[in-house]
Amino acid sequence: MKCIYCGFTETRVIDKRTSEQGDISRRRRECLKCEKRFTTYEKADKADIFVIKKDGVKEPFDQDKLEKSIKSACSKRPVTDEQILDIVEELEIRLTNRNTNHVSTSELGRMVLTRIKKLDLVSYMRFASVFLDFEDLEDFQKEISKLK
Repeated sequence: MKCIYCGFTETRVIDKRTSEQGDISRRRRECLKCEKRFTTYEKADKADIFVIKKDGVKEPFDQDKLEKSIKSACSKRPVTDEQILDIVEELEIRLTNRNTNHVSTSELGRMVLTRIKKLDLVSYMRFASVFLDFEDLEDFQKEISKLK
């Protein structure tokens, strides 16, 4: 594994953990040159999943893209990276186990909202404001009313 800091190709594994589902291995590594530590994740390839966007364009499911959007909504909130990764993993497993390999952005967004809502309501509102395309304060007030 190549060090993300200095590019050296020799590292050692300090700690290894497997996700609850058993399909992802998290490894804590240390570079043998610069001695900095970083985390890597290893998982087996799964069936191709495609996301159907609002304009009908089909694109491959991108776990990193989903993780970044959730992290953005949860930024500076009491939500850990592990909780976010758990959401992404759970959704990917659910999508993989369905009878179809297609999911709409609308359905995927609602799945994310359901899970974020359980973790942090501020993060939920942030994600909802982008996903549901809030235009003004009234949209926020309507969503807050639904939460109460």
